[in-house]
Amino acid sequence: MNKTKILFVCVHNSARSQMAAAWLNHLCGRECEASSAGFEAGTLNPLAVEAMAKLGIDISGNQTQSVLDVFRSGKLFSYVVTVCDRETEERCPIFPGITHRLAWSFPDPAKVAGSHDEKLRQVEEIRDAIRARLEEWRQEVCGVNL
Repeated sequence: MNKTKILFVCVHNSARSQMAAAWLNHLCGRECEASSAGFEAGTLNPLAVEAMAKLGIDISGNQTQSVLDVFRSGKLFSYVVTVCDRETEERCPIFPGITHRLAWSFPDPAKVAGSHDEKLRQVEEIRDAIRARLEEWRQEVCGVNL
């Protein structure tokens, strides 16, 4: 069976796109293959790693990558989903082939403030919002129900 290929894109590939790809692979990895990239490759956000680990999903070994590197690789995607704000989304290149582009806006985990516990709680809220959006979309992209 051919898997539906999805690319999640955010600014630095440090949190939102990493969490989205990990969630989708967790939710329907038999039907879909999710990857992630950033407009610029950054550093993996430790709060995103911690938030995902609390739910049993390990992204600690993930590497960040640039969307332009992914674009140059020629890999085809059925969906390219930006998970950053609308202004930033416009920087995403057009991928070849039949690609559906979606834009989902989530707060930037790099901008959370407060103590470690307060920041972690905010990142967990972003993580949970990403999962909720993916669960809404799951039937369409994966062809399976929860």
